[in-house]
Amino acid sequence: MAHGTFVAYYRVSTAKQGASGLGIEAQRDAVARYLNGGDWSIVAEFTEVESGKKSDRPELAKAFAACRLYGAKLVIAKLDRLSRDAHFLLGLEKAGVEFVAADMPGANRLTVGIMAVVAQEERRMISERTKAALAAAKANGKRLGGNRGSVLSAKAQEAGRLAQSNRSAARAADLAPVIAELKAAGFTSLGALARALTERGIPTSRGGETWSPMQVSRVMQRLGM
Repeated sequence: MAHGTFVAYYRVSTAKQGASGLGIEAQRDAVARYLNGGDWSIVAEFTEVESGKKSDRPELAKAFAACRLYGAKLVIAKLDRLSRDAHFLLGLEKAGVEFVAADMPGANRLTVGIMAVVAQEERRMISERTKAALAAAKANGKRLGGNRGSVLSAKAQEAGRLAQSNRSAARAADLAPVIAELKAAGFTSLGALARALTERGIPTSRGGETWSPMQVSRVMQRLGM
């Protein structure tokens, strides 16, 4: 039976899952079942829509901060789903925050530390096996990459457009404070902003070294500036 104050953290891997609630609702149900009964309260909830391969977890950082602020324990739905996520596991260990996993209530910070080491080693081994397999295929004369004549379904094309849109939105958000700073410093025209971004060595959204006024305009339109 659960007692005390909790901060809940949920994570899904895709924007589609985040928008539809798929995955998140199942995690909510698992946490609710674990907390059923007892004297407890959830003071905050944080939901991350991010691939497990990415290391940037702003919502997780907020969850850790809330735990420290309220003296609360972090509650997650499934530890086994995150057991390959070294960043999450190491962050959990180093944050100095107590936690509980609904599917593995007996796990502790020592358990997490061991799992993090295993996760890092698994990721390294998977990467090495993938590289070796590609090298062997190339050595045997197999053509790697390129167009195989396949046609993407409408669903796959839409998923690709959504992923690109999400990347563009995230990139624009990163650029917002820089553009605001430049405008405050007197760089008000699109050409001046483009030159200033180029001089600062900030790559374009596609990784280019030189900004054009049109690229700046697109970013500002996305930001509503």
